Amino acid sequence: MSTPQTASAQRSAHHWFRPRIVDALQGYNRQRFSQDVGAGLTVGVVALPLAMAFAIASGLKPEAGLFTAIIAGLIVSLLGGSRVQIAGPAGAFIVIVYGIVERYGLANLIIATAMSGVILFAMGFFRLGTLIRFIPVSVVIGFTNGIAVLVAVSQVKDFLGLRITSMPGDFFGILSSLRAGLPTLNGVATLLAVTSLGLIVLWQFGMPRLGTRWPWARRLALVPGAVVVLVLATLCVAALQLPVETIGSRFGGIPSALPTLQWPDFSWASARFLFIPAMTLALLGAIESLLCARVADGMVDDRHNPNQELMAQGVANFVVPFFGGMPATGTIARTVTNVKSGANSPIAGVVHAATLLLVVLVAAPLARNIPLAAMAAILMFVAWNMGEWREFWHLRQYRLPYRVTLLAVFFLTVVFDLTVAVEVGLVAACITFIYRISSLSRCETVVLADVPGLADRPGVDQQMAAYRLYGALFFGAVKLVEDVQDALPARVLVLDLKNVIYIDSSGADALHDLARSCRKHGVRLLVCGLMHQPLDIARRSGLVTLVGEDALFAGLTSGLAAAEECLPPLPSPGA
Repeated sequence: MSTPQTASAQRSAHHWFRPRIVDALQGYNRQRFSQDVGAGLTVGVVALPLAMAFAIASGLKPEAGLFTAIIAGLIVSLLGGSRVQIAGPAGAFIVIVYGIVERYGLANLIIATAMSGVILFAMGFFRLGTLIRFIPVSVVIGFTNGIAVLVAVSQVKDFLGLRITSMPGDFFGILSSLRAGLPTLNGVATLLAVTSLGLIVLWQFGMPRLGTRWPWARRLALVPGAVVVLVLATLCVAALQLPVETIGSRFGGIPSALPTLQWPDFSWASARFLFIPAMTLALLGAIESLLCARVADGMVDDRHNPNQELMAQGVANFVVPFFGGMPATGTIARTVTNVKSGANSPIAGVVHAATLLLVVLVAAPLARNIPLAAMAAILMFVAWNMGEWREFWHLRQYRLPYRVTLLAVFFLTVVFDLTVAVEVGLVAACITFIYRISSLSRCETVVLADVPGLADRPGVDQQMAAYRLYGALFFGAVKLVEDVQDALPARVLVLDLKNVIYIDSSGADALHDLARSCRKHGVRLLVCGLMHQPLDIARRSGLVTLVGEDALFAGLTSGLAAAEECLPPLPSPGA
């Protein structure tokens, strides 16, 4: 039985471009609007420190994260395929964006982000949204945990208050720079960061428990720990004039004005060498966004439209970089906060964007005193929550290919980069999948001695042979047909393909070779049980023409009866 939400999702799935807000606003009333406003205000406050922290960690100015949360959050809420998803800068992009800025420069980050937007829109337009679900879990967990490690390591500099002019983007380069910068450790910054991280942990895990006893603690638990730390740390720095680096000392503050259009110099040469980074951004954005949407579906009993969501993400990522932003995707932490705060439509996402815009226009000067040590503590906590660390402990429950794939992607993400890790992970997963599917395909010999009419024939095993094939006859399983071809009988070969569910071009080619070999050696080939896709490709590839329509039989029994007629007659009893 479908719910109104899933029914609207099914309606939107039948249109090539139908934002979810169109269906979500049907029957909209004042009560739902007040819930959305409350949720939007809450998630806007939550997004404030995270947006700035992600931008700073990516090597950008803090306003880049805010502009991204505002513009992308608004566009995805208006055009997306989920009722409650919140889009904005994400921790998963930190490593990639930092690497692009370091290697190609800020102007090329704009081009790469816009290219990723085009790729995302094309993925949604051509209905590739459901294919993202086929990316193996081992690959997703591997690169997610690897990114979490890199995010945490990249924040050690500000966490300890080290004076390092330029941080490299690779793992070992970061470790080398941190080791060289240890003599510049700032004790005040380190104490502030440790205190901030401890307060976040206590607030996030302690307040809900206190809320079971005291109502005031239950209300305070609704305020995210990151916001509490941001406010308290900023007040401490401003009041005590602590000697720590702040947003104002490094970036000069946040402009209290709307972003202006930025148009970089574009050339096809730039687009060519930026294609791989852009593809990485698009693939990671698609994975993060659709995983987030699936989490939200489970919380609100809904079903998102993945293709519509990808097109919305594409539009957002194409627009955002030209207004000083960075790559954006669906964010699980903010989406979960949105749902728990009572959101029931994309209007909550619109309110979230408006809240951040109001903060930029009104309260931007207050951001000058935000200490970077506190921002680093917030990102340390985000990195810990981002990783699925229990999966390492559970690895012993899985088979060797799963363990190898997950660990390979994890270490390659940390040591090399995400692009190499995902490529190797997907190749490893594909090889594993091919091996598993090919192992499920098998060939069984039919025991002719058990077939009525053939049991009493002398030398029947030399004159004819019959085989049952199971599974998929694809390029990874053609050896089954080759083995049959290497052991041809003298007169008749019967193949039962009733249990073959799929034949690809390589499988069809192998059957062609078998049929030609049978013709060359004077062996009659009879094929039984061809149905559905196997029958279709047999006709299209010319296999039916090669063996003849009279060599096709509905089942093995009729095929064996026809094979018996091809054998020499039995000698008469008196001979």
